[in-house]
Amino acid sequence: MAACNSVQREPNRVYMPDMAYSRAYETYAQRDTASFTTDPNEWATDGKKKIFYNNMPVAGAVSQEQDFVFHIPKDKAGDSVNYVASKQVVNPMPGADSVKLKEAERLYLINCGICHGVALDGNGPLYKDGTGPYPAAPANLSGANKLYVNMPDGQMFYSITYGKNLMGSYAGQVTPHQRWMIINYIRSVQAKATKASATPAPVAAGATMAAPAAKDSAAKK
Repeated sequence: MAACNSVQREPNRVYMPDMAYSRAYETYAQRDTASFTTDPNEWATDGKKKIFYNNMPVAGAVSQEQDFVFHIPKDKAGDSVNYVASKQVVNPMPGADSVKLKEAERLYLINCGICHGVALDGNGPLYKDGTGPYPAAPANLSGANKLYVNMPDGQMFYSITYGKNLMGSYAGQVTPHQRWMIINYIRSVQAKATKASATPAPVAAGATMAAPAAKDSAAKK
């Protein structure tokens, strides 16, 4: 009874400290105030130590349900190094059959169509030819805008993941797999528009094609 009067939270000596105490920051682990940064998620316990708790996974952790991992982090304010580097990221699921494109179209209409429009022309309900509640015209993703036709898939994925300009991040709305699906759908629409513009207009019935210009017989030899 005499030995249990005082509460002792820590042993005097630990034979193998690496097995007793984790080197990593763990939830509810105490931290010295020297390493403490002003974080509202760290709870004070006394004047010397604080308890670490933020209810978030370790940075870089990948969910078991996540099949595609995007390793490029978001740029800091005023920087674009990672945005440029995202050009090198290759689409892990290029191309899609009609069934997958149909699902990708559904995802696009739910998450993107309200701004970028059903036809990908940037004229969604929020803009509505400038009469909608959103004053700035969203990006025209159709085949008419070569900027986004030529944009690499990785850079488009970066924009969906972290947001770009006035567009916010959609990482919480669509999974990495769904983001690549939406990009494939956008590419399919762009390809159709490019093919249509490259196809020559049919000649009307009864119309005659212009004869080739005759060579000048008086051309100097």
